[in-house]
Amino acid sequence: MGSLYYPEQDLSCLHKGGKQAIFSKTIRPNMANELYLHPLFQTKVELLSPDERVSLSYQRARLIMQTYRLTSSDVQFCSSKFWSMMMDPICSLDIAMFTILAAHVGLTIGTLSRHLKKRPDFKPLVDRLLRFDTVGIYLLTERGHGLDAFNIETTATKTADGYVLHTPREEAAKFMPASTPSFGIPKVALVMARLIVDGEDRGSRFFVTPICNEREMYHGVHSVRLPPRSGTGPLDFSITSFDHVHLPPTALVASDILDYSTPSQPLEAWWDEIWRIPLGTMAVPAPWISAIKAIAYIGGRYSMHRCLSGKRSEPVPILSFRTQQWPIMHATAVGLVMSNWFPLAIRQAMEKTTDHRVRHAMSIIAKTTICRHFQRCVPEVAERCGAQGTFEHNYMARIENDGKGVIIAEGDVLTLCIRLFSELLQKRYEVPMPDPGESLLALHAASLLEENTALLKDIKGDHRSDTFNALILPQSQIVVEAMGHALAYSAALHSNLPQAILDVYECAVIRQDPAWYSEQGGLTRMDQRLREDAAVSSMLPQLGSFLADLDIEKYVTAPIVSDAGWKEYLAALPVHTGTAIPEVELLQAML
Repeated sequence: MGSLYYPEQDLSCLHKGGKQAIFSKTIRPNMANELYLHPLFQTKVELLSPDERVSLSYQRARLIMQTYRLTSSDVQFCSSKFWSMMMDPICSLDIAMFTILAAHVGLTIGTLSRHLKKRPDFKPLVDRLLRFDTVGIYLLTERGHGLDAFNIETTATKTADGYVLHTPREEAAKFMPASTPSFGIPKVALVMARLIVDGEDRGSRFFVTPICNEREMYHGVHSVRLPPRSGTGPLDFSITSFDHVHLPPTALVASDILDYSTPSQPLEAWWDEIWRIPLGTMAVPAPWISAIKAIAYIGGRYSMHRCLSGKRSEPVPILSFRTQQWPIMHATAVGLVMSNWFPLAIRQAMEKTTDHRVRHAMSIIAKTTICRHFQRCVPEVAERCGAQGTFEHNYMARIENDGKGVIIAEGDVLTLCIRLFSELLQKRYEVPMPDPGESLLALHAASLLEENTALLKDIKGDHRSDTFNALILPQSQIVVEAMGHALAYSAALHSNLPQAILDVYECAVIRQDPAWYSEQGGLTRMDQRLREDAAVSSMLPQLGSFLADLDIEKYVTAPIVSDAGWKEYLAALPVHTGTAIPEVELLQAML
C-alpha cells in the first residue's frame, strides 16, 4: 500500500521567488476563438476510418496549440491561459485530442519547464513542443506496474558517454501512451527509469528519449499498437519498450546532470519527479463539465420536440413525463453547478493555499465529484433518448465510453480517494469546508467525516489494519464525493445561482445517500420524494432558459437536437438503392 500514499512534495516551482500561479481576475474558458467553426471540427468523425480519426485528432491538437500559443511559463505556473485551454468546451468534442494535449502540455512540457533556467539546452525541445512540431509523451507506468509505478523496472544504466535505456522484461514495457510513428509527426518521451550507477540503483529519474521521426521508430525503440478501446474516440495507444537504447548525458531530466546521488528519501524524491501528476488531477476533469452540459442540452432539446401520439388529439412531447424530466433537469443542474464551482476550485488549489497537500486534496475532490456526476448523468440522459442515444453521431454513447478513461488518468479516482480519506481521518491536514450549518449537503459531509473519525478511534489497529481495510476504505469515495457536493453547493449558493438549480442539485445529491438524510437529516422517504417533486416543478417552466445558460449550443453537433437538424443530417448520409427485382419463386418461398 506504500505507493498509494503521497509524501511531502516540492511544488515550489509554482511559487518560486514568490511567484504564484499566474491568474487573471477570472478563470474561464475562451469561447471567443470560435474553434467550433473551424473545418477540422466540422468533420463528421463517425464517417471516418479509425486511422483517419486519429490523424484528425493530432491535427486538431496542433490547431489548439496554435490558437492558444502557450509559453513555457504559462505551463509551468498554470496561468489563466493554461486553464482556459484545458477548460475550452472544444476539448469535450474530441477526447483523443484532449488526451494528446494533457500529456503533451501538462506532463511533458510541464515537467521540463521547471528546469529551463538551469538547463537552457532543453529550450529548443520545449519550443518545438510548444509549436507542436514534436509531440511529447509521458512514459511512467508499466504493464506490470500500474498504480504501483514506484516499483517500475525499466533501467537507465550510466556509461562513460551517457546512459543505456533498457526494458528488462515484458512486464516492464511502458503502458499505454501513443508512441507509434503512423501519423507523420515526431515524438519524444519522458521515460521514467531506474538510474543504475556502478551497479547500484540510485532511484527513478526521467530521461528525454526520442521515440520516432515522421516515418519510423528510432533504433532500439519498439512500439506495439494496442487494439482500440471499445466505443471511444480512437488513438494510437501503445506498449513501448527499449532494447539497449543509448542516450546522451543530457537526457537526464534534472537541473544538475552530474547529480547521481541516491535520494535519502526515495519515495519522496520519486513524487518530486512526477510533480505534474497532482496538477493533472485537477486538469483532466475539465472537459467532462462541458460534456455534462452538452448531454443535458441534447437530451433537453430532443425531449422538447420528440412527441408521442396518445389518446389526445395533439401529440404530447416526451418531456411531459416526469421520468423524462428528471434526467434532463439533473444533468442541467449539475452542469451549471460544476461549471460555476470548477474555476473556484482551481483558485482554491492553486492560489489560496501554499500547502501542496491541500492543493492536491482539492484536485482529488474536484476530479472525483465531476467524474462521478458525469457517470451518473450521461447514461441516464442517453437512455431517455432511446435508440438515438446509442449512436455515435448523437455524442452521448461515445462520450460515456470516453469518460471511463478519465477515471484512471492522472491518478485512479478510487485510489486517490483512499489516500486522501486516510490522511484526513489521521488529521494530517484539513481541507477548508463550508460550515455544517450552511446546508444539508455541508452537514452531510461533516457528519460522514465525524462518523468515520470516531470509527477509526474505536477499531483495533491503524490505517493499514484489516479492520480499516474492511470498514473504512469502502467509505473513501463516498465521503470525498460528499465533500465535493458540499463545496460545489456552497459555491453555487454564494454565486447566487437560481434557487431551482440549487434545489434540483440538492435532490440529486440526496439520492446518493437517502438513508443518511432520513436518519440524520430529518427527511423521511416521502419527504425526499416531495422535496424532489417541488424542485423539478419549480425548474420545469424555466428549462429552456437554463439550457441556454449552459452556453454549450455552439459546440453541440448531435442532429437530434431538432427535427430540422436530423433531416439535414439524414440527407447527407449514403443511400443504398438498386434496380434488382426479386424472383417470383423466391418471393413466394419467403412468404
